[in-house]
Amino acid sequence: MANPESSIIKIAVVGPESTGKSTMSAYLAKHYDTVWVPEYARGYCEKLTAPPTWQDEINMFTGQIALEAELLPKANKLLICDTTFITVKIWSDHTFGKSPQEVLDELPKRPYDLYLLLNIDLPWEDDPLRDFPHLREHFMNVWYKELDELNANYVLIKGAGTERYERAVAAVDEFCLNRNLQNY
Repeated sequence: MANPESSIIKIAVVGPESTGKSTMSAYLAKHYDTVWVPEYARGYCEKLTAPPTWQDEINMFTGQIALEAELLPKANKLLICDTTFITVKIWSDHTFGKSPQEVLDELPKRPYDLYLLLNIDLPWEDDPLRDFPHLREHFMNVWYKELDELNANYVLIKGAGTERYERAVAAVDEFCLNRNLQNY
C-alpha cells in the first residue's frame, strides 16, 4: 500500500489565513489517492481559552512534526501537508517578535519537495481562529520571504473554484513529470 518513507514526495499547501489550504489539501489527497496531514495548530487552538502563549507555539511545532511523522507511512507516493510548522515561525515572529530556537533549527532540516503557495485572491471567510483579515497582503509577503529564505521550490496558486484546483494539480503533475517520477 504505502511506499518506503524516503520515496514519498512531500507537498506543502501553505499561505495566509483564509486561502483554502485545508480544502485544497483534502482535494489533492483525494485526487492522488493518498493521505493528508491536517494543520495541527487548528485543533490545538480550538481547545485554548486564551491567546496562544510561547509554550503553545512550541507545542504546535512539535505536534505538527509528530502528526506528519504518524501519517507519512500511510502516504501513497505523495504526502499532502495542510501547512507546515513554518506557520509557527510566522505567527511567533508576528506575535512575540521572534521565533522559538527549535523551530529555527529545524526549518532547514525539514524541507518539502514542493510548496503550493495559495494566493489571497479568495474572499475572506470569518472563522473564530482567524485573526487578521486586514493583514492578508502583509502575510502573503511574509510567506514569499520565508519560502525564498528556505530556497524552497514553490508555485503560486491563483484562481477560484475548479480553476484553483486544476492549477494545483497541474503544479504537482509538472513537478513529478520534471523529476521523471512515474506512477505517482
